Amino acid sequence: MAEIISGKAIAEEIGRELLDRVRDLKRRGIIPGLGVVLVGDDPASKVYVRNKKRTGEKLGIEVTIEHLPAHVKPEEVVALINRWNENSEIDGMIIQLPLPPSFDKQKLLDLVDPMKDVDGFSSYNLGRLFSGEPQFIPATPQGILEILRRTRTRVRGRHCVIVGRSTIVGRPMAALLLMKRDDDFGDGTVTVCHSRTENLPQITRSADILIVAVGRPRFIKPEMVKPGAVVIDVGSNRVEDKWVGDVDEGVREVAAKITPVPGGVGPLTVIMLMKNTIQAAEWRLKRS
Repeated sequence: MAEIISGKAIAEEIGRELLDRVRDLKRRGIIPGLGVVLVGDDPASKVYVRNKKRTGEKLGIEVTIEHLPAHVKPEEVVALINRWNENSEIDGMIIQLPLPPSFDKQKLLDLVDPMKDVDGFSSYNLGRLFSGEPQFIPATPQGILEILRRTRTRVRGRHCVIVGRSTIVGRPMAALLLMKRDDDFGDGTVTVCHSRTENLPQITRSADILIVAVGRPRFIKPEMVKPGAVVIDVGSNRVEDKWVGDVDEGVREVAAKITPVPGGVGPLTVIMLMKNTIQAAEWRLKRS
């Protein structure tokens, strides 16, 4: 049976490290501030925002949430982003996704000051990541890298297969694993798969490290996984009143290590957002 990787335990460990950084900032007169824009009443988004607020406040971060109705005019959201860009007490800004269909998502993301874009979703920050000089790294890929690092899962030279090509997980994850590094957590050999990939089971069976982010419950079956692989399940799907991942539970009998759902990648995503916010506050201190 696979070793179950507790993302919750890793997130708590990182949280203790971040508390020291927040205390140091406060001794210097800086309280980290995070602004969250929530548009509409998507139930999952409301839960995610609530979790972010709770985690931020535990760390001593001032979290401001602006909850706007789904029918709000785009120019009102633009005005809010501009105000927060100019507000020195807002170190980081998040536009909670998904947005209503009428909004130009990337246009809004690109309006966020790159020095406050703690989600790392702006074209500027994604461009820096893909060029090998990251500023803010999207939280979920950054959290997955922390899982690999803290479980001493070597990336260098190994075959890493990512199922999913979104700009939120798949593509930035590939860039991170490919990146030249002085430690064992870069320089991977990376294959990115998607809905049009042929012979997908053959490719996933070749993975030493398999990262799955497709949003399809229990999509990866045991026969699609190489014995002894490390499996990172990014999925979070509501099925019959319970949360399940993109990886079938039977994979636990094949893999060497696996993240559970819930309690795997999710807690790391939230804590990485807080880490980025604290980093932004530290940059504010340097500029002051």
